[in-house]
Amino acid sequence: MKKEHTDLAALRIEIEAAERRVASEIDPGPRGFVLAILVFVLLGTFVLPHTGSVRGWDVLFGSHGASAAAVALPSRVFTWLTLVFGVGFSMLALMTRRWALAWIALAGSAIACAAGLLAVWSRQTVASGHPGPGIGLILAWVTVAALTFQWARVVWTRTIVQLAAEEERRRLAKEQQSVTLLDTFDDKRPPGS
Repeated sequence: MKKEHTDLAALRIEIEAAERRVASEIDPGPRGFVLAILVFVLLGTFVLPHTGSVRGWDVLFGSHGASAAAVALPSRVFTWLTLVFGVGFSMLALMTRRWALAWIALAGSAIACAAGLLAVWSRQTVASGHPGPGIGLILAWVTVAALTFQWARVVWTRTIVQLAAEEERRRLAKEQQSVTLLDTFDDKRPPGS
């Protein structure tokens, strides 16, 4: 009975380790292709004008008339968040398939989405004589919103392997509980009965 208990405990430890390994990974499936396209589109928005003739890269680095076009802090913050989280962490998460990186990409993209709303709003309320939001800024904001939605779906989706590992762990826990109850019952039984 003790050998069976030891084998069961070793198997349980092995399954828990496998479950932890699987739980730290994501499987975006076909959504991974959509995410890759959104990242590519997001990169393309840096070439498009964000306001007037000021392109996304100009807003990012504050060059080529960005200050002359009265580009404010919300636009700069949005472009940096978009580059770091929407492009950088999204590419890392897609390449490594790490759950933690996917969460960072999701959280950063959500913050970038809110910053994008503020950036578009700040371009619409700029002093007269300065251009409003350009196609690049609006497309970047919409793309970041779509990227946030897709990352949320990937992060919250449980893979078949994760579900199977959880089910196996529950089954082993139930078996171990049964064995422990039998051992407890055998220990409390008077000798010779």
